[in-house]
Amino acid sequence: MHNYITIQGDTWDMISYKVYGDEKYMDILMDANPLYIHVVVFSANIELIVPTLPEDKISQLPPWKVS
Repeated sequence: MHNYITIQGDTWDMISYKVYGDEKYMDILMDANPLYIHVVVFSANIELIVPTLPEDKISQLPPWKVS
């Protein structure tokens, strides 16, 4: 688990792509950050929790996306 500091204009799907390499994991980010669930477009300098992907999610990634 680590944190992500937003930049102006970030959205859930953009953040998911930046931290996980795919937009489809934005639900994991949203579940970990319930205080910001109502936010569509983020302002700068909001600290979000970025959980490690569960093992079952990682195994679905192609080899070049696993970090």
